Amino acid sequence: MDFLKNSFIFLSILPFFPFLAVYFIHYWWKHNKKASLKLAMDVTTLFLIISVSALFNLTFGSRFGFYLILLLLLIAVGLIGSAQNRLKGRIDVQKMSKLIWRMSFIIMSFSYFVFTIIGLIKYIFMSM
Repeated sequence: MDFLKNSFIFLSILPFFPFLAVYFIHYWWKHNKKASLKLAMDVTTLFLIISVSALFNLTFGSRFGFYLILLLLLIAVGLIGSAQNRLKGRIDVQKMSKLIWRMSFIIMSFSYFVFTIIGLIKYIFMSM
């Protein structure tokens, strides 16, 4: 059980290792770049959410990071669901969840780099 816990912690600290691993393993198995990229994005999003929430907590000294991300995801579900309902008259839950999950990948990737840079700058200036 410790191996699983330590593996999850490692993959959360460096979330782009699971992206590369899933992409290359799936591409080697199926030989489909587009499907490999989508699967790698889907798997990595979970690790990015955990990592970005931890970086947010460290950067701002709070314990609200994970809940803030969940709140933003719920707001996105409401906005996209409302837009789908207005445009098509019904909500396609599968399409909506894929859209939000993949948008989360892009936003969390950007946030990961921003919070990492902020954390490094903060660490450098705090240690002087």
